[in-house]
Amino acid sequence: MKEDGDLSVGIDGRDVPVRLRRSRQARSMSIRLDPQDGVVLLVLPDFVSIAQGMVFVCSKADWLRQRMEALPPSRPFHPGGSIPYLGSEHRLVHRPDARRGVWREDGAIFVSGGEAYFQRRLTDWLKAGALAEITRRAQPMAQCLQSELGGRALGRVTLRDTRSRWGSCSSRGDLSFSWRLILTPPDVLNYVVAHEAAHLVEMNHSPAFWRIVEKLAPGARLFRVWLKRHGAELHRIG
Repeated sequence: MKEDGDLSVGIDGRDVPVRLRRSRQARSMSIRLDPQDGVVLLVLPDFVSIAQGMVFVCSKADWLRQRMEALPPSRPFHPGGSIPYLGSEHRLVHRPDARRGVWREDGAIFVSGGEAYFQRRLTDWLKAGALAEITRRAQPMAQCLQSELGGRALGRVTLRDTRSRWGSCSSRGDLSFSWRLILTPPDVLNYVVAHEAAHLVEMNHSPAFWRIVEKLAPGARLFRVWLKRHGAELHRIG
């Protein structure tokens, strides 16, 4: 699928961006609202014109309005704001005179350097923290499953900014996670790691799979519920 251009549609007197993509695999038009930036994502088959696509978007105005109203407030990365780090709220403090990069101290996250680099530096720091926390949990889980249940060896651990899933496991044993998990409570992060590690044994969601998840992360059902309730909020941060 490739991006074909950016348009906009008027809803309640304001222009809402429409991100257009063409797909050879699509058999019909579809739209969804990106929970992170509130952009309408329109997917068109090759045989449908842009004009037809925009008529389709306009016909879904009420549907879009309802979902836009349901979006949690946006929480951008800026000095004076706050974000959760491992589930605990931290103030964001800009220290342009410092030479320490980004660091966490006394319930605050400090970011040094010019303000133009504030967002990028904070994002990079959060991603590094996410990779460290996730890898620290994934390695012993994978080793345990390999020795006890004959699971596959752990491959690479990587990060993405996915919208529809919090993690994935490839047939090669590579695990991929949303970096936004660093914003969740530790038990929730641990559950997602356990979920993907369990796929090293069971590439399905069978009862046997869920028994493994529960063994690695007791109380898994509660953490799944937490993600369903708060997932949209996490995508509005940054």
